[in-house]
Amino acid sequence: MLIGILIGTLFLTARYGAITLSLEEINTSLHKWISGNESQNLNERIFLNLRLPRAILCVFVGASLAVGGTLMQALFRNPIVEPGLVGTSSGAAFGAALYFVLGATFHFNTGEWTLPLVAFLGGLTATLLVFLLSQSKDTGKSSVVLLLLIGIAINAVFISGVGFLSYIARDPQARSITFWSMGTLSGANWHSVIIVGISTTLCILVSLRFANQLNALMLGEQEAVMLGIRINRLKLIVLSVNVLMIAVATAFVGVISFVGLVVPHLLRMVCGSDNRHLIRNSALLGGILLSLADLCARMFFRPAELPIGIVTAFVGVPIFILLLRRKNYIF
Repeated sequence: MLIGILIGTLFLTARYGAITLSLEEINTSLHKWISGNESQNLNERIFLNLRLPRAILCVFVGASLAVGGTLMQALFRNPIVEPGLVGTSSGAAFGAALYFVLGATFHFNTGEWTLPLVAFLGGLTATLLVFLLSQSKDTGKSSVVLLLLIGIAINAVFISGVGFLSYIARDPQARSITFWSMGTLSGANWHSVIIVGISTTLCILVSLRFANQLNALMLGEQEAVMLGIRINRLKLIVLSVNVLMIAVATAFVGVISFVGLVVPHLLRMVCGSDNRHLIRNSALLGGILLSLADLCARMFFRPAELPIGIVTAFVGVPIFILLLRRKNYIF
């Protein structure tokens, strides 16, 4: 069922926007694309070069954020954890802000890949800081609680850094920082679709292999050890998968909140807490919800476009509050 809804949502996001494309134009575009015919009119080029890659990228990004949320909530055994908890999203935002403010000054520009590259490096740096600072002096290992607290602190530091860069930036730079920090899919192209698609697909496949171990971990660390689970290895793999998915997705589209927080909650109400089903269904539902949010962001004030993070926060906050208020909700 979710697969059918996802296909329908993908079609809607590819058809509607500032310009509504007809079914005939979409059909003709696809036939010309498959046959290699490059004689396309304006609307056909809009569909093939703008709408279709954007719609597909939106699905992959939504899947990454939702699966990342499922993994982090299972690992921390905490239903209010979201994918950027270990500093990945805030670090990426800081890297992007640094590029917007200082990139021209230091002539740091490698083309269309510059912004994704510095955002990815920022997310990776913040995550590594969390890992290093959360290492116990006695055992050299990270506890879940310490990792959580250090992640909150690192997030605060990098968010403050983004605020400082916004303060010293000129107006165009500050607008760029603000727009990117709230998420945007306007820069989608086939190169970004390929990169995000590969990272998302590989990480989801790896996640599914460890779903049973995450189920055992939900019973408690001691119980999981008694069942033969290597806890530290599981933490390292899950955190690495989360960092790769979120850093790559955030590097191309900016910071998008609440998808990874809300989607796992919605699915637990329907299909329970078995991570074997949650991971797979999170990828589908995450793609659906983010695609619908992107459609709303483009349709509400067209031809202008809202940052997609505004839409996800505006819808996600009340849904999340309602979920928390449910007395019969059990993680």
